[in-house]
Amino acid sequence: MCLAIPMKVIAIKGFNATCEAKGVSREVSLHLVQGLEVKVGDYVMVHVGYALQVITYDEAQVTWEMLDQVIAYDA
Repeated sequence: MCLAIPMKVIAIKGFNATCEAKGVSREVSLHLVQGLEVKVGDYVMVHVGYALQVITYDEAQVTWEMLDQVIAYDA
């Protein structure tokens, strides 16, 4: 099973971005979203260090809520 996490783009340098989610920041490659306009403040779905797609804030919120429910259920 693969899992992608929604993250907010904090900074962009070339084809790399610093992204943040729930207080954790990571360097993320933007190579897989070439051709899409990704800018600071956007949200992206991240899997193993790669942004897979640009999403809305609302989509990010729904995903975070579902992930929180899974974590709470597992506890």
